[in-house]
Amino acid sequence: MPVTGPDFVSLQVRDLAASQAFYKRYLGLERSPAGPPHAVVFTTTPIAFALRDLVEGTDLDASQPGLGVALWLHATDVQQIHDALVADGHAIAVAPFDGPFGRTCTLVDPDGYLVTLHDRA
Repeated sequence: MPVTGPDFVSLQVRDLAASQAFYKRYLGLERSPAGPPHAVVFTTTPIAFALRDLVEGTDLDASQPGLGVALWLHATDVQQIHDALVADGHAIAVAPFDGPFGRTCTLVDPDGYLVTLHDRA
């Protein structure tokens, strides 16, 4: 049987509570009641997005977390999210610009993952 496409995305994080707070505050993600105790699963669609404790042997300080992986999330107001992050002193890797995927920018999350937001569905 062929693979039909992505179904779940999870990032390993240093501090689960801090990362959950970041994604809730700035991206508006809400925690799903489902999920194991070592993870926070958000109610995202069409693909589930989660954060989880570090797996033994994982060292996020050894290199850029997620190097080589592109994580894009759809947002309804990229500029507003960008402005709130900047106002609170968070890093932005790519400033907002208008392109084929609408208003787009890339933020740096608390663990150093690059997350691109875009507003065109």
